Amino acid sequence: MNTNFLKACRGEKTSHTPIWIMRQAGRYLPDYHKVRSKMTFLELCKTPERAAEVTLQPVDILGVDAAILFSDILVVLEAMGMKLEFQEKRGPVLPEPIKDRADVERLVVPDPEEKLGYVMETIRILRKELADKVPLIGFCGAPFTLATYMVEGGSSKAFFNTKKMMYSAPELYAEMMNKVTDCTIAYLKAQAAAGAQALQIFDSWAGALAPCDFGEFALPYVKRIIAELKGAGIPLIYFANNGSTLLDQSMTCGADVLGLDWRLKLSDAAKIVGPDISLQGNLDPCALLLPEDKLEKRIARILEEGKSARGHIFNLGHGILPETPPEKAKFVVETVHRLSGQS
Repeated sequence: MNTNFLKACRGEKTSHTPIWIMRQAGRYLPDYHKVRSKMTFLELCKTPERAAEVTLQPVDILGVDAAILFSDILVVLEAMGMKLEFQEKRGPVLPEPIKDRADVERLVVPDPEEKLGYVMETIRILRKELADKVPLIGFCGAPFTLATYMVEGGSSKAFFNTKKMMYSAPELYAEMMNKVTDCTIAYLKAQAAAGAQALQIFDSWAGALAPCDFGEFALPYVKRIIAELKGAGIPLIYFANNGSTLLDQSMTCGADVLGLDWRLKLSDAAKIVGPDISLQGNLDPCALLLPEDKLEKRIARILEEGKSARGHIFNLGHGILPETPPEKAKFVVETVHRLSGQS
């Protein structure tokens, strides 16, 4: 098995800089659309054989150094008792958002094997399929990011209702967050037990918070998750999108790896986090639209900056865009391997 990804997570020497791509199993791949055309998105998430199939596609097509489970961060909210829909052109919708204490009290902390068993079955299938290939990454949404969907009822720009609850009903907010955190801990432990070899916590909307609010209303819950998962003995990655101003706090969460978007140089981040944390990132997804000569120079610069870190895993600074030509994604993977293997 190619273990370069796991080695970089631990800060060990690698034969080349490993690379995987956020949302690598997704809409930019024609092979994905062939599978997706036969079922809804949520049906695909809940059909282990097909979810495993699309997870494997970028491993075979692009040659990435790690697979990431095909699923969605919001399936845990459905398991907690919320209604979840994925609507074309609108994305995820929770038609009955959290508004008051009664709504919070109705939330349950489920048995992950009972309510999310399809995820664990997908992981078990993938471990067999990936046995001689690359490691498998499991994942979840961070509690704050999940809370925004729970309270807003879907995506948001201002997160008005979430922040209103944080500021005006902090005890209710904490009660909700503790339930989400308990659910997330159980869910990730189940993923690890099923065979996930690393776990990433996606905090997609952390950057919407002021640093003081991040430290009070988001980070403590991430810390609790990571502290509980340390016993699993596998690398833990925390990715706070648009979180450059939060890095001095994120580095205290206990993760082995911190993911970065493109708004901060890896070399500057390495100075902040020090020698005990690896870094992941951080090419702008839109940069894949550059001509290949300019794209190669940008990749080379990121690889050079990544040398400052304990370990470096090349990735995009956010998910790959659906409009991206697959051949450009493959070019990035091949270029990272070629340039880092030479150095």
